[in-house]
Amino acid sequence: MSIIKNLWWFFKEEKRRYLIGIVSLSLVAVLNLIPPKIMGQVIDAITRGNLTRTDLLLQLLYLVLAAFAMYGLRYIWRMYILGTSYRLGQIIRYRLFEHFTKMSPSFYQKYRTGDLMAHATNDINSLTRLAGGGVMSAVDASITALVTLVTMFFTISWQMTLIAVIPLPFMALATSKLGRKTHETFKESQAAFSELNNKVQESVAGIKVTKSFGYQDAEIAAFQEVNEMTFAKNMRTMKYDVMFDPLVLLFIGASYVLTLTVGAFMIAQNQVTVGDLVTFVTYLDMLVWPLMAVGFLFNMVQRGRVSYERIEALLAQESDVKEASLPVEVVKNGRLVYHVEQFGYEETETLSDIQFALEKGQTLGLVGQTGSGKTSLIKLLLREHDVTKGSISLNGHDIRDYRLSDLRQLIGYVPQDQFLFATTILENVRFGNPDLSRERVEEATKLSQVYEDIVAMPEGFDTVIGEKGVSLSGGQKQRLAMSRAMILNPEILILDDSLSAVDAKTEYAIIENLKETRQAKTTIISAHRLSAVVHADLILVMQGGKIIERGRHEDLLAQGGWYAETYASQQLEMEGVPNDENESMDCF
Repeated sequence: MSIIKNLWWFFKEEKRRYLIGIVSLSLVAVLNLIPPKIMGQVIDAITRGNLTRTDLLLQLLYLVLAAFAMYGLRYIWRMYILGTSYRLGQIIRYRLFEHFTKMSPSFYQKYRTGDLMAHATNDINSLTRLAGGGVMSAVDASITALVTLVTMFFTISWQMTLIAVIPLPFMALATSKLGRKTHETFKESQAAFSELNNKVQESVAGIKVTKSFGYQDAEIAAFQEVNEMTFAKNMRTMKYDVMFDPLVLLFIGASYVLTLTVGAFMIAQNQVTVGDLVTFVTYLDMLVWPLMAVGFLFNMVQRGRVSYERIEALLAQESDVKEASLPVEVVKNGRLVYHVEQFGYEETETLSDIQFALEKGQTLGLVGQTGSGKTSLIKLLLREHDVTKGSISLNGHDIRDYRLSDLRQLIGYVPQDQFLFATTILENVRFGNPDLSRERVEEATKLSQVYEDIVAMPEGFDTVIGEKGVSLSGGQKQRLAMSRAMILNPEILILDDSLSAVDAKTEYAIIENLKETRQAKTTIISAHRLSAVVHADLILVMQGGKIIERGRHEDLLAQGGWYAETYASQQLEMEGVPNDENESMDCF
């Protein structure tokens, strides 16, 4: 079985625990032979009329001792086999999560959240069941069947034993064919479950949009379509699942018929006693579980194989961004130089001929129309993607020569779409360093002008803000995200359109705080509102992935180009002066 081979590393790692569990399970299989044997002996003694009270009490004592021994051994094998299987789930789940954290954004464009959740839950559960219930079924079925058949063969009647096992090879052939069908249908049902997960996740995440467009009925209908498809796939899998038990019982029933027929004849010929036949039938009844376990095992193996293949396919995905083979040991902030000849997503050119330098401690302003390439330029510095042609250097080294973790520790990043965790404001702000004091948190929120909003809340900094900060306004989310970055006092602070939801007065206060607190550190501000970058040492005007204007605020105003026109238009809007011509410009 390929799946056992694939998981052999885990069984080898946990061999001691599995060995203890298997030995305990084997002893249970042996002890299970005692009650039927005692029962047969008591019946024969009754038939002969020589059963004494002492003999009966002695036999009952053996039964009680066997029961207690099996109780203890069953506890041990459950703890050491089933309990150990959860360790496999823990290891695979950690590997998946670690893999997710290392993947570039292109990975998350290919795999949706619901699909990844299905791998981390349903598929791992299938592997856990295989490493626990599957191992138990395999060991118990083989040991119990072997011990029982050997006992039947040598202690009761080898003729009856050979007759009783005639249907078993046919059962093995039938269950094997059924197992292949189960593998195919379970693969389809797992894919359908991933699709259902995706639909639920997207629907819940976008519930506000759905309601605002009055699209609830259509969304419910779309969900029901996916739900029905998943149900149909699961029912197809279930159709083959439920056939295992009846199929096994059919062949076991045939064994009973053959045993009783041959047994009755042998009693008539005085070849066996009535007690022997009762013991034999009881042993045959004990074979029901091993034979049923074969069906369970086939089922779990097929499910585990599908799940392992799905997880392995996910883990085989490689990040577009590679770690340096010989990384620079010391990472320091310094002169930042962009020399990007070309960069694009999936063969679509996004940036070209980006050439500029920024000294340590300076501020860079990025402005331009939506889709001009500002965010792409920032993501290259964060190494969410790597430059297609060209390079970006920091302190004299190509950023690809740094460890990703070292590079990103230099940077505090506030993205366009802020993500806040469903915990308290305090924990959100000090997310990058949970050991920071409350005083540092308060200081950071004052710098980002959100302190007054927080203290006005009933629970203050202990307010739980809900999933993605659902209880906060857009401006509060932006300022909390800024606090989270600023509290770490990073060498390079990047604000990617992070002031769009705040008013002009608040924006001015934040910018002034940045100018005061970041005099020796590098700051990059991407904005649509030009007032956020007027103080910058270098302003780049982006259009179509290229730099069309560059310079300081005064230089760009003197050039009379896009920057000057846009700045004048925005100033008029702030003053409340109508300007139809400027309002028609595509400035935002």
